[in-house]
Amino acid sequence: MDASAPASNTPRILDREPLVLNNRSYSWITNRICGIVENKQPALWWILFIPSILLTGLMVFCFTYLISTGVGVWGQKQPVAWAWDITNFVFWIGIGHAGTLISAILFLTRQKWRTSVNRAAEAMTIFAVMCAGLFPAFHVGRVWMVWFLAPIPNANAIWQNFKSPLLWDVFAVSTYFSVSAVFWFLGLVPDLATLRDRCRPGLKKFLYGLFALGWRGGNRQWSHYETAYMLLAALSTPLVLSVHSVVSFDFATSVVPGWHTTIFPPYFVAGAIFGGFAMVLTLMLPVRRIYGLDDLITPKHVDNMAKIILLTGTIVGYAYCMELFVAYYSANPFEGAAFTLRGLTGPSTWAYYWMFGCNVFAPQLFWSRWCRHNVWVVMTVCMFVNAGMWFERYVIIATTLERLMIPGSWRVYEASWVDKYTFLGTFGFFMMLFLLFLRFLPVIAIGEVKGVLPQSNPHHDDHAEQGIQEEDLMDYPDRHVAKPVAA
Repeated sequence: MDASAPASNTPRILDREPLVLNNRSYSWITNRICGIVENKQPALWWILFIPSILLTGLMVFCFTYLISTGVGVWGQKQPVAWAWDITNFVFWIGIGHAGTLISAILFLTRQKWRTSVNRAAEAMTIFAVMCAGLFPAFHVGRVWMVWFLAPIPNANAIWQNFKSPLLWDVFAVSTYFSVSAVFWFLGLVPDLATLRDRCRPGLKKFLYGLFALGWRGGNRQWSHYETAYMLLAALSTPLVLSVHSVVSFDFATSVVPGWHTTIFPPYFVAGAIFGGFAMVLTLMLPVRRIYGLDDLITPKHVDNMAKIILLTGTIVGYAYCMELFVAYYSANPFEGAAFTLRGLTGPSTWAYYWMFGCNVFAPQLFWSRWCRHNVWVVMTVCMFVNAGMWFERYVIIATTLERLMIPGSWRVYEASWVDKYTFLGTFGFFMMLFLLFLRFLPVIAIGEVKGVLPQSNPHHDDHAEQGIQEEDLMDYPDRHVAKPVAA
């Protein structure tokens, strides 16, 4: 190109889509996020909070009734000894996986778009694990003896079977919960200090100051904070792969046809990330609209998470097909019969078709950019995925046990009212915890979002020529980034 050519003929670079829209300032971000905690909650918050309290009470009633009467109030009977309880346990554990992936793996790979959703995803992880832990604790029957799951020295010299994957579950889930809670709290410390400094003297200021651990925002504190965050992210990364792999060993290490397969660990991990991202979007899209966070949780965030759902949903669909192929190629008549009964001739084939439709076909809509940028389509697909992931666990557990080796023991599983209301109550418990989190803690990491602003880059030049956006290059009809004003 001729050096004397005018600058306007020079090809313009393609700019990255901004992660905070409308050129928001530092103060606007602080005021908007802290305002959620400091101001009165909208009426919709109370409309959701009161039913969640009632559903939590229903859950407490069901567990109390179970303890006073016995585990038989649940619907499982031989041969279906594991049913809704273990289905719900695996379902809630899977939901928590997106929080660790967003916080740890995307942090280590320097994906800056995670900053607007990582705090809520981490909170969702902790609350989901709390819901999950209830089911195996009460499933043991004598919940007051559940401490025997831990290898604590006792007078009877009773020790756990360390070769059992059920005990591996105890260690994996407890470690996952502990590390996730520490990771979440560490990220909260700078924002708790911000709330402390904005509060009037009183109990709230005292509590925010207590948990802010004396944070003042100095260079040395930020250096130590970033080092600790990096180490915890590195520690959490193996948990993303290990926890649900260990959960899958509950089934894969057995000799039950339909369970005894080596594909379960990667299949369970992909499914957990798949369902976890769907739940993140299910929660964050309403939060974004209710609290006016459209400039912080942008269409770019929704688009990226929809692409991850598409990817992991396709992996899950591949795993479904590979299960069928392995059953066929193994030439094992029992394995083949298990999948024939599961998908063709068994009494619960409806659950298999719901699982396949919700988890494989529904996410394929995200190949379309229009679907990924339409909030109603995204929300609908995520609701289908949430339902489909529960059906997946139900198909694997309950429908497999309905048809075991001896035809004389076959029976059709039917959930009792205690099963149904307990599961419904855990949704209320989960929603109550999440709404309290919105009320008292910053839902978005203030410091991390400020770090993705252009003015946070020391090499940023306000007077440099702006590049062209992808929306201009592709001439998309739905714009999200304002066009630059012509000189």
